[in-house]
Amino acid sequence: MSDDKDEILNKPFAEIGEKLHLLLQTGALLMENGADSDRTVRDMRRAAAFMGIDQEHMHQHVLYTTLMLNVSDSRHSYTEFCKYQKLGVNMTTLSAVSKLTWRALAQNYSLEAFRRQLNNIRNLPRAYPVWLTALGAGAACGGFCKLFGGSWLDFLLTAICSLLGFYTRRLCNAYAFNAYATIAITSFVTTILAWSTQFLTGELNWYPLIACTLFLVPGIPLINAVDDLLNNFIVAGMTRAMHTLLVVGSMTFGIVIAIRLCGVTDFTSVQLTPDTQYLSQAIAAAIAATGFSIIFNVPKRILPVVAVGGIITVLLRNISVIELGMSQTAGSFIGAAVVGLIALKAIHWFHTPNIVMTIPSAIPMIPGVLLYRLLFALLNIQFITSEEFFTSFRMGVDAVTIIIGIAVGVAIPNIFIHRQIERRKQNNVQRLLAKRYAESED
Repeated sequence: MSDDKDEILNKPFAEIGEKLHLLLQTGALLMENGADSDRTVRDMRRAAAFMGIDQEHMHQHVLYTTLMLNVSDSRHSYTEFCKYQKLGVNMTTLSAVSKLTWRALAQNYSLEAFRRQLNNIRNLPRAYPVWLTALGAGAACGGFCKLFGGSWLDFLLTAICSLLGFYTRRLCNAYAFNAYATIAITSFVTTILAWSTQFLTGELNWYPLIACTLFLVPGIPLINAVDDLLNNFIVAGMTRAMHTLLVVGSMTFGIVIAIRLCGVTDFTSVQLTPDTQYLSQAIAAAIAATGFSIIFNVPKRILPVVAVGGIITVLLRNISVIELGMSQTAGSFIGAAVVGLIALKAIHWFHTPNIVMTIPSAIPMIPGVLLYRLLFALLNIQFITSEEFFTSFRMGVDAVTIIIGIAVGVAIPNIFIHRQIERRKQNNVQRLLAKRYAESED
């Protein structure tokens, strides 16, 4: 076995077909579970280093559903690509793959050991049962409802409707419906349920009607799209952005059909400004961040960390907007940036990638309502005045700038000290490789 490991390190083109296959499996596993393109490239390069492949000989092409890999020098050239269709979010998988690449370097894995560990990660059961994930979806939307200024009764009604909507989505997925049709059906059913709560309270409950479908908002694809564009993965970023628009469009379609059938008047005039009760806002932020963390399958031990992160982001945003008179974009940027900077230290405390802590913490600030307000206006363009249209268009522009502010804030470490972070990681890789070379010579 020792000879096999020495050959892996000293002969980079030995078993090259198997190495390419494992590297593509590693990248596909990351992309399928919510990694941005930059993280996918970094982790694949780290895995390649364990296999003895120098990154100067490795060329990667990342698209949203396709990975292409070439390993070549002056005498050899090998190319392979793979496609993947299952796209979701699983933070436990992202954390496990990152740890595996470091562990393979440090412990001098064989290819067989790496393959076995990778398969184990792929087959890991979710950390949370279905019923608890459904409760997470309900809590996430209930938290949004409270952040918008709703009451705790509105919170409860929203949570119940969203929980039932989550099961509707699972049922559609079980019958293998088209992904966008599933989102439209789920948003339709969930909105009908929220509208029906008026028979319990005696009046139409606006906040549950607005917030009940927000567990469907593609927050991570939104942030990853901006992150890809900022890191020069233009094609992947544009594809993510188009996917996001299709998801939001499907949500809007389902919501519009529901409110038309129910005779609901235009809800775009409802105020969505947070109240000034910072304690209730902090509780709602923690609940929303924890709820989304459960949906994203964040490791259980990280849930308290994410809850605190959600409190920090939302309270900093609210203080910036309410007390200091800043814009929503500036406030969201400040909240996300502070959590992004804290995560630089926290990754060493909790031994998990910063994406696992920062993105779920920032998700409660995603302005999903503003995006489908714009699409609602576009669908009703023949019935609305020019003033109403431009108001909705402004909301759409505000939503885009807020998302950019959140994405840039979360990515602050990568934007301003990216080279230092990469240099430190590369030094660690070289240190581990030097140790392995020394052991192979012995």
